[in-house]
Amino acid sequence: MKLVVNGKTQNTEENSLSVMELIKMNNVKMPDMVTVRLNKKFVDKSKYSETYLSENDKIDFLYFMGGGSRKKGIAV
Repeated sequence: MKLVVNGKTQNTEENSLSVMELIKMNNVKMPDMVTVRLNKKFVDKSKYSETYLSENDKIDFLYFMGGGSRKKGIAV
């Protein structure tokens, strides 16, 4: 099956692959912190194991990081 993962083509011999299996297959760091977007739609974390991929799906592994702001060298 041909997939596009984070903008790169990835081929797998698997015919049936869940989002969770793809996460494991790609050795995603901090899998409990990753957010998955499948064909421009976000997948609920509780559905990773039951959401199956199809030929030419586009998957993005995203991490949302919080942060603060700085004003003239002073951390707020």
